[in-house]
Amino acid sequence: MGSAALAEKVSAPTDLLTPEEFEAAIRAVGAERYHDKHIFHKMLHGGQMNKGQVQAWALNRYCYQDAVPRKDAALMARTDDRALRREWIHRMHDHDGLEEEEGGIERWLVLTDGLGLDRSYVIAKDGALPATRFAVEAYVRYVTEQPLVVAVASSLTELFAPKIHRERISGMLENYSFVSDDVMAYFKRRLSQAPRDADFALDYVKTHAKTRAEQDACVKAVQFKCNVLWAQLDALYLAYVQGMIPPGAFVPKP
Repeated sequence: MGSAALAEKVSAPTDLLTPEEFEAAIRAVGAERYHDKHIFHKMLHGGQMNKGQVQAWALNRYCYQDAVPRKDAALMARTDDRALRREWIHRMHDHDGLEEEEGGIERWLVLTDGLGLDRSYVIAKDGALPATRFAVEAYVRYVTEQPLVVAVASSLTELFAPKIHRERISGMLENYSFVSDDVMAYFKRRLSQAPRDADFALDYVKTHAKTRAEQDACVKAVQFKCNVLWAQLDALYLAYVQGMIPPGAFVPKP
């Protein structure tokens, strides 16, 4: 198919995209909108932040980490598809832990411990930015309310995660004396977990989005998830780079 014909097919709202075109449309969202492009992350990974700013990022990001197994439980509760539930439950184990596996939330708390934050304060989330909490709960609600295939599609930002994890591991270890190899365990583990999860979700979405409208909704779901991640960084930048910390939020020690 020539480029003109392909462009016409992709632009026609009633024409079903091929699996290859559908996947390309999903990946194009990450190329344009994934939060690795946000100035806050560029500063974080480039060593341009002080310890208080890194603490603020880790504290607020805990709200997201804590919400992930809740949104996964909500998704599983909606489906009669046993095969989907059997696969999806791995995500909850990845975050909440299972038997000897401590889980991603515990590994994140090791990070906040290592940054000098009180664990009970982090878990309570009292110092998190209002915008962080609003964005995170919007994601949980989205997964609860959208059609199942769209809810699954919203997880597909995991396709783009390994790159940012590698940048974070190398950048933070190189640039911050207060960051040790041990506290980066969360990101190292996600290098293997995220691709597995993303591959399953991508295959599921490509198989179960059976109309062009469903395909378009899935692409918009990835856009929505990118917006959730971007909004959290906007709030962090405004509060901890621009200095507009809202009442009640975490205030770094001088």
